[in-house]
Amino acid sequence: MLSVPGVYRPQGDTFLLCAALRSAAVTAGASVLDVCTGTGAVAIAAARCGASRVTAVDVSARAVLAARLNARVRGCAVRVHRGHLFAPVAGERFDVITANPPYVPSPGAPGPHSRARAWDAGPQGREGVDRICAQAPALLVPGGTLLMVHSALCGVETSLESLREQGLKAAVVARDTVPFGPVLRARAAQLRARGLIAAGQEHEELVVIRADRPERRA
Repeated sequence: MLSVPGVYRPQGDTFLLCAALRSAAVTAGASVLDVCTGTGAVAIAAARCGASRVTAVDVSARAVLAARLNARVRGCAVRVHRGHLFAPVAGERFDVITANPPYVPSPGAPGPHSRARAWDAGPQGREGVDRICAQAPALLVPGGTLLMVHSALCGVETSLESLREQGLKAAVVARDTVPFGPVLRARAAQLRARGLIAAGQEHEELVVIRADRPERRA
């Protein structure tokens, strides 16, 4: 996967989300939206799963460039927009929405051109996650599916409850335990002080949440 300096490279969370997408058995002809696309890895996986209309969104101009390059190199038809979460696709509806938002607890907001935008997500790590839980359901067609990956550090039950409050059926469909990356290692003392990780903890659990919008009743 080609990358551009300053763009989040595919890692364990990317691979876990791609695997969950394949397990979801995207139907031929489905429309898929991938937000926080980064290099476009998940959007490309959706195209290879048989989706006929794939849209990717990222707030970073460099990520948009990387996603377009990767889709072109792999011969995948992916339209890529620059913007924040769902703003570029207002009024559209999708069969599947995938999301790998920033979810690392951070002391403050990153600057508008900082690489940390790819992972910093506020004191609870939920700034992007909460917006997705609140806004994604309205962009799903009846019977549509949201697949979102994030760390257990930022509250799995909170995400599940939020999506259920929106009328979706939500559950964890994939888990993986991975070593802390450079960011979490650097913040380990802060996270321990806040009670977010245990003493000596060096791994985090990643989860993929699947949330389904009910079909319309006859």
